[in-house]
Amino acid sequence: MDHYVTGAAIRALREKRSMTQAELAAQLCVSDKAVSKWETGRGFPDVSLLEPLSRALRVSVAELLCGQAIVNANRAANMLKSRFSVCPVCGNVVFARGDALFSCCGIQLPALEAEEPDPAHAVSVERVEDEIFVSLDHPMSKTHFLSFAAYMTPDRCEIIALYPEGAAEARFFFRGSGWLYIYCNQHGLFRRRVSV
Repeated sequence: MDHYVTGAAIRALREKRSMTQAELAAQLCVSDKAVSKWETGRGFPDVSLLEPLSRALRVSVAELLCGQAIVNANRAANMLKSRFSVCPVCGNVVFARGDALFSCCGIQLPALEAEEPDPAHAVSVERVEDEIFVSLDHPMSKTHFLSFAAYMTPDRCEIIALYPEGAAEARFFFRGSGWLYIYCNQHGLFRRRVSV
């Protein structure tokens, strides 16, 4: 039960909303004794109540499970602070403009840390009129491939999906200096400065 809602979390979130146990119980169609048992650790809300409970407390289910409201601290909304996460099961790519909690296929996805490209992931960037052409000499087999390329400037991010047995290349409309991100399914996320 390490990742299930705790009584302390329910109580703190309820009190933050200035609700009594009886008021919360009425919204969930349960007894106030049930809410009391949850808050004192003598019982747990049924899994079918997690969504209605999170709505009543005005938090997401993820916030309910971690026990605190998640506040957007990325007030500047600088795109260069963005994070990528990739599901190791289905390959789903999640992009967020700051720190966030995501899960996919039942797995909590960590934010990827981008590294400078190594020789096996050397990125060629060429300016062609109003575009940049990005290419890599990288395998694109079904077991080892690049799954996306992204070009990020301070005000936008463009992501291009790449596929096994396709070309390890992408074209982006040039929008000034920024960062180029490449994701290899076996070696992780790489980034390179773009200032052509």
